[in-house]
Amino acid sequence: MKEISNRSAAFHFAIEQRFTAGMVLLGTEIKSLRQGKASFNDSYCFIDHGELLIKSLHIAEYSHGTSNNHDPVRDRKLLLTHKEIRKIENKTKEKGYTIVPLRIFLSENGYAKIEIALAKGKNTYDKRHTIKAKDADREMKRDMKY
Repeated sequence: MKEISNRSAAFHFAIEQRFTAGMVLLGTEIKSLRQGKASFNDSYCFIDHGELLIKSLHIAEYSHGTSNNHDPVRDRKLLLTHKEIRKIENKTKEKGYTIVPLRIFLSENGYAKIEIALAKGKNTYDKRHTIKAKDADREMKRDMKY
């Protein structure tokens, strides 16, 4: 499995701090992730009763699954230490902070991990600046080829 990344997160949010968390998954979910069938569309993280959860992360049903296949968009628990969860919770109480999922990958020992970030939403002028920087970088690379 290659890593599955949330490419729009860097465009819409200014990322301040990153965390790597484990995920509580069912057997058919990990098999589907290994096939690379997941989507970050409209997914976000939130804290509920001291637990970090991810909502609306779409992991497609496993193709060879039986009637016991998983629900594709169920809430999934993320595993972090209590200290990290408290730190994230305190930051999200401040104005403008949110928890954004960035990428899903498999660790060396085969566990599914998710990288999340504390982020602030970008304003439209910040987004225009990002687009301008990408265009300039693309043109510079194009000129270096020739």
